[in-house]
Order: sequence, then C-alpha cells, then structure tokens
Amino acid sequence: MLVDDHSLFLEGLKYLLETHEIEVVAVASSGKEALQKARLTTPDIILMDINMPEWTGLDTLKWIKTNIPKIKIIMLTSSDDNGDLLKAMSSGASGYLTKNTDADSLIKALENAFKGDLYFPPKIMKNINYNLRAANDSVNKDIHEQKNLTERQMEILQLVSKGVPYKVIGVTLGISERTVKYHMERIIECLQVENKAEVIAYAIRLEMSKKT
Repeated sequence: MLVDDHSLFLEGLKYLLETHEIEVVAVASSGKEALQKARLTTPDIILMDINMPEWTGLDTLKWIKTNIPKIKIIMLTSSDDNGDLLKAMSSGASGYLTKNTDADSLIKALENAFKGDLYFPPKIMKNINYNLRAANDSVNKDIHEQKNLTERQMEILQLVSKGVPYKVIGVTLGISERTVKYHMERIIECLQVENKAEVIAYAIRLEMSKKT
C-alpha cells in the first residue's frame, strides 16, 4: 500500500513498482485513510510519507504497528531529519527512505522488509552515528568513568533511552542484536540497576543533567 498526499507522486510510484512486478493493493492520501485501508487490505508492506494532513505518517506508523504488527512499514519522505528517523525507528519502521532515493535502493528496501530485515540508507546512518558520537563526547566524563561504560555501551545507552528496539540498534551500530543484548547486560551490571526500565530511567536523568 502507498500512502502520500500528493496524487502525482503516488501515480508515479505505483507505476514504478508495477514495472518491477510488485502489486499495489491500495493507495491512500492521508493517515486516517491509510488506517481504514490497512484494516481492509492488510498489505505486506506500506510505503508511507511522514508529512500528511490529519494524522502524520509517524502517528499512523505507531497505530498500525500497535494494532496490525505484521504489516511492515517503510517511511518514504522528503525529510532527512535525524529526529524523524529516530522516531520512525523507535516506532517499528522497517526502513526510512528520502524521496530522492533511486529505484534500486527502493526495491532493496522492499525486499529487506518482506524478509523481515531492516533498511536505512548508509548516508543517514552515518549521520546518526556522527551525532551519537558528538553527544557521547559531551557526556559528563566523571559519570562515564565512574560507571565504567565503554564508548559502545554509551552509544547503546543513548539509543535505548530513545526507545529504539535492539534489532534497530544493531543495524544502526553495525553489530548483531545478540551483541546489543550482551552490552545491555553489562550496562545493567555497571549501573547497578535491576532491568532495562531502570537503565532507561538512568539515561533520561543523564540527558537532563546535560541540559542543566
């Protein structure tokens, strides 16, 4: 299913996919219409814009992943904002593409989503990693040293605090989901807390301390 409030763009995208023998079962021009048609057609994958009337693409993404989790959703947007990307990742998106993406990358993203894998453009992920490192460099060094967290663990801590799933963290940092879980166990030990929820609470307090 394709979701975008620009009809000309929808028509072009539909034609492109059909030339690659990908069936388009429905199109929608708003978030609310997408919700209705998702219930009726339950497509394998939804390609959806972020900036739309009524419900935004991110709002629609959250609702669909909560209520029809088997549907894979790829955000296709003109926005390359890191904040939008992180929100999409934490809400369960299977991919994030800008509208100047070439056809090969689009098809690759669809193939990945269909197999249950994730696809985020290397350029965008490089940007995210750069910002994470910059954020980590600004973290209070005393806290860093006292808690004995490695740079990798601080990166994972930053992403976990934003609600990003382990699988997506693995893709972001170029490591396996199993490795992310291993680092989380070490983080829990180092912070002397009981579980992931307390790790997140610690990360939020850490972020607030940087702003005061």
